[in-house]
Amino acid sequence: MKKKVAFVCVHNSCRSQMAEGWAKELGKEILEAYSAGTENYPEVKPNAVKVMEEAGIEMSEHYPKLLTDIPEELDILITMGCGVACPFVPCGHQEDWGLEDPSGGPIEGFQKTRDMIKEKVQELIERIEKGEL
Repeated sequence: MKKKVAFVCVHNSCRSQMAEGWAKELGKEILEAYSAGTENYPEVKPNAVKVMEEAGIEMSEHYPKLLTDIPEELDILITMGCGVACPFVPCGHQEDWGLEDPSGGPIEGFQKTRDMIKEKVQELIERIEKGEL
């Protein structure tokens, strides 16, 4: 059975969207991936979409979602390092990845964040496969 994992940050417009994209691609055999934010936002950041497309992950159809748009119960909740407290979400495991938001910066910041998120998603998958989560 696949593990339900959600990636959460404030606007669901950059880091959490990238994490969802990587999880759906790299963990499609073991993960049911979602992303959400704690506040409304009009769009996924164009640079986030662009750098993910550079890596072969299509995100042009992604849009910001709220916590109410994802399953109420999760196996794993990952916060992205937003500096805000998330409302309580029932889950078996929760951790914070402490990633800085590249929004407003150069494209290289988005690329660096994309690559860090890929590594963290790969590590998450390995931990699940080992039975650690």
